[in-house]
Amino acid sequence: MRIGVLTGGGDAPGLNAAIRGVTRRALEGGDLVVGIKNGWAGLMGPGDTTLLTPRAVDSILQLGGTILGTSRTNPLKDPLHLQEVLDNVRALDLDALAPIGGDDTLSVAYELHRRGVKLVGIPKTVDNDLPETEYCIGFDTAVSIVAEALDRLHTTASAHHRVLVVEVMGREAGWVALKGGIAGGAELILIPEVPVDPDYVCQTLQRHRSQGKDSSIVVVAEGVELPEAIGGVSPEEVDAFGHVRLDRRGVGDALARYIEGRTGYETRVTVLGHLQRGGTPTAYDRIMATRCGVAAVDLLRDGQFGYLAAVRGEAICPVPLEQVVGHVRTVDLALYEIARVFF
Repeated sequence: MRIGVLTGGGDAPGLNAAIRGVTRRALEGGDLVVGIKNGWAGLMGPGDTTLLTPRAVDSILQLGGTILGTSRTNPLKDPLHLQEVLDNVRALDLDALAPIGGDDTLSVAYELHRRGVKLVGIPKTVDNDLPETEYCIGFDTAVSIVAEALDRLHTTASAHHRVLVVEVMGREAGWVALKGGIAGGAELILIPEVPVDPDYVCQTLQRHRSQGKDSSIVVVAEGVELPEAIGGVSPEEVDAFGHVRLDRRGVGDALARYIEGRTGYETRVTVLGHLQRGGTPTAYDRIMATRCGVAAVDLLRDGQFGYLAAVRGEAICPVPLEQVVGHVRTVDLALYEIARVFF
């Protein structure tokens, strides 16, 4: 087979491990791998690809980002662009595709599958919100980065007797905020799944002060909807898939201003932003991304097209893409209740 591999959407630690897994498994069996550059954009217009050799993937396991580049290009917005993708798949003589991405990338993959393209998806999203899989590439590293950041911020919060609001990734699901906040000992964690009660936030911080704790860290997911009293207004700017640009919302800033105004406690905000995506992937991300890449090639060889190489515990199982795209895996609220024990 000639297998095309691409990375779409936001970058994430572990993408290169998945590319390496796909490439080495394919080459081991005598197949060829074509690297498609910059997500679906690499299959539009004249196309932009490169042949992946053992040498090309030899030293990329530990690298963050993606050697293929990525973009949020959405060929489904224009029938002509979608046709270009289909034409390039044929022109490049690609027998199958292994797209690595989240819901947006996989929604394009599912449409291509419906139109006859043979493919298997690999789950990637720092938000970890794809349904039917317990793991997505990049999530473990992001949680580790959040936990390390909180470890560092606790000391400065304590030194200055401040409240620190830490804004982390999470559009519709609060996995990063919840697990990173638990691991980093946050005093409050706000996630999209649980409505924000401004009075509860301030009362909790005031209770901490009355108990002798003169500093606190509040972790808030960037997708949290704030009440109008706090100033939570979503901007109109959206990306190619129609998602609001969360970096324009300033959830952390708005919350910090409100807390300081209501309590009088000096409050600062830290937006971790792309730090959560960057740098060296954790061992877990390297291993699971490698396994997902290898599994995707195995599924293609077995003729199981239109599936996601989903992680269930320690097993990797094929799940139909139609059960994945357009849905969100929200946090387990039982885990949130455990976190509340420490609020």
